[in-house]
Amino acid sequence: MANALHASTALCIHGITVDLSKSKTNVKSAEVRINKHSPIELEREAKKSLRWTFSPPMVLLRGDSFVLRMHYKKHFRTKHEDVAFNLDDMSRAYNARQEYIKLHEKFSIVVDLVGNTSTDVEHSVTSGQSSEPTTSGQSLEPTTSGIFQRCPRFRILVIGKSGVGKSSLISQAFGVEKEIVAHNKPGEAHIDKELISSRNERFVLHDSKGFEPGEEDNLEIVRDFIDRRRKMSSEHQLHAVWLCFEIPRAGGRLLETGTEEFLKSKNSGSLGNVPVIVVLTKYDMLIERIQRALGGSSLSDEAYEELTKKNVEAELQDTCIGPLERFAGANIPHATVSTDEDYEGTLTHLIQITEKCVSQHSASEASATASIAQHFASEAAVMTSIAQRVHPGLKIKASIEVGKKRYWKALTSCPTFKNRKMWDCLHVLHTDIVNVWNFHDPHHYLHSQEFRAMMTNIVDKIEVGPTANPKKTLAFGLSMVGTIAGIVSALAGPAAPIVVPIAAGAVLAKWAYDVYQLSHPALQRFMAYIIHLTLVLQTLFIVSESQELTRRAIKLAVASYLASSMSEEVLTWIQDYDRQLTVLERADRDTMNKIIEVMQMYEINAAQISELRAKVPPVDLLSDEPW
Repeated sequence: MANALHASTALCIHGITVDLSKSKTNVKSAEVRINKHSPIELEREAKKSLRWTFSPPMVLLRGDSFVLRMHYKKHFRTKHEDVAFNLDDMSRAYNARQEYIKLHEKFSIVVDLVGNTSTDVEHSVTSGQSSEPTTSGQSLEPTTSGIFQRCPRFRILVIGKSGVGKSSLISQAFGVEKEIVAHNKPGEAHIDKELISSRNERFVLHDSKGFEPGEEDNLEIVRDFIDRRRKMSSEHQLHAVWLCFEIPRAGGRLLETGTEEFLKSKNSGSLGNVPVIVVLTKYDMLIERIQRALGGSSLSDEAYEELTKKNVEAELQDTCIGPLERFAGANIPHATVSTDEDYEGTLTHLIQITEKCVSQHSASEASATASIAQHFASEAAVMTSIAQRVHPGLKIKASIEVGKKRYWKALTSCPTFKNRKMWDCLHVLHTDIVNVWNFHDPHHYLHSQEFRAMMTNIVDKIEVGPTANPKKTLAFGLSMVGTIAGIVSALAGPAAPIVVPIAAGAVLAKWAYDVYQLSHPALQRFMAYIIHLTLVLQTLFIVSESQELTRRAIKLAVASYLASSMSEEVLTWIQDYDRQLTVLERADRDTMNKIIEVMQMYEINAAQISELRAKVPPVDLLSDEPW
C-alpha cells in the first residue's frame, strides 16, 4: 500500500470532534487514549458536540494505539465503549482531504490531520528527543519524559536472610505489596529477576538471600550481578544496595564469613562505586529489650528516655557498628530501622542516606566519564526521590531539580512559551510536578482535565488580592494537623461528598485561554500554580499513605489545603515579591529562587509527618465520588 503509514513516517493529529447531533445515545463524556499516556477528556463545545485540540499536534507512529473511549448512560447505569482507529486508514485519508471521518452508532468522529512527517520524527521519539511539531520549532515536552526515557526506574538490590524484615521494609519504603519480595528456595538464585509492582512503576527490586554459612556460591552470584550491571546502559544500571541484618542480641554475631568477604570487596573497590548501605532492622525490638533490662524506674520520663537512648547506642556500637567498621571502614553508611508505625522516622532517615549516597555516586561517576554521562548523572538521584514514598521533602527536592533543568529557570523569558496558550504552558509544568510525586494513580486522576482545571481555578484567586500577612506564618505541622483533622472529623460517619471551594467542572478563567505574554500577571500565575500544586500534593501525600488514589482523596487534600492558612500566605508571598520586582526581563534567577524559598518554607520534615499521621483521624479513601 503506497499510501499506508510505514515505519519511516508519522501522522500528526491536530484535533478530534465527536458530533452527537444525530444520535439518541446519552453520551456523558469521551476521552482519547493514546498508548499508555494519561487519558485526555474531550471538552463539550455544545450540547451535541465534544471537541479536543492538541497543542502542539500529537504525533502517532506505526504501532501506536489510538482509541476513543465513550462513556454513556443506559438504564440508569454508566457504561463505556472503546472506538479504535486504524492508523493506516487515517494516513490514506490525509492524502485525500487532511481529515479522517469515522461513523459509529449514528454519530460521527472527525479527526483533523496535520500531515505526514519524515523519518526524523520517529528517530526523535525513539531517542528521547521532542517529537511534537510546533509553530515555534520547539516542543513543550515534559522534562520528566526525558529522564524516564534514560532512567525509567530506581533500581536496588536488597540482600538479607529470610526473616530479617525485607518484605515490610520494601513495602513501606516504596509503597508496594509485601509479596513483591521473592522468597527463593535453597539452591536457587533469582537475583536477575526484575520485581516490579503496578503500585509503583518507578521502582524495580532485585532480591538476594543473605550470605549464610554453607552457601558461599551466593557471594559470587552477587559479585557477578553487580559487576555485570556496571557495564550495562544507564537504564539498567544498579543504583544502590541495601545489605540487611536483624540487630543481634548482646553477645550475638552480626556478620557471617560471606558478609565479611562482601564488605572487604566493597572496601577494596572491586565492587565499583555502587553505594552499599547497611540496614539494621527491627530497631523497635532492641529498644524493648533495653527497656525490659532497665525494669521499673523512679526516673522522670525524660531521664528514662535519655538512659534508654544511651544504652541502645552502646549496644549498637558493640554488636553492630564496631564489627561493620572493622571490615568496611569508618565511613560505611548505615541506618537502624523499624517498620513499626511509632518509628516511621527511621525509614525516612534510611531514604535520606540512600538518596545522598546515590547523589554522591552520580557526581563521582560524572567526573570520571564523558560529557554525555555527565549530562545524565544526577537523574539517578532524582529517580531515588521519585521512587520512595516516605519522605515528601525529597519529592520537593526532586521537583526543584527537575524544574531547574528547563522551565523554572526561564519562566519570564523562555522562548518555548512564546505563542503558546497559558493552558499549554501550565500543562507541562503540571505534568512534571505530578510525575515526580509518583502517586499510585492507576486512573490518572492527577493528570486529568478536571484536576488541572481545579488547580488553574485556584490560581485565579490571584485577582482577588492578599488577605494574609506573610510575616505571621504558622508552622506547617501545627496548622495542617488542625485543618485536616477538623475536615476529616466533619466527614466522619456516612460518607458525604467533599465539596471543594473551586469546582472542578467550572469554566476555566479567561486568562487560561490567552496566549503567553511576558507580564507581571503571567509570572504570578506561573509561580502560584507551581507552589499551590506542590503543596496540594504534599497534603495528598499525608492523606493517601501510598493507597490507590481516588477523586475523594484528592478533593480532601485540596479542601484541606485551601482551608489552611498556607494558600493565602503563598498568595501574599507571591504578590509581595511581584511588587518588589522592577526589571521583569531579568527576573529569571530571582523568580526560581523565590519559588524554591516558598516551597521549602512549607516543606514538612520527618518528625512533622510522623506527628501529622498520628493526629489525622482515619478516613475511608477506598470509596470514591465524582469530581
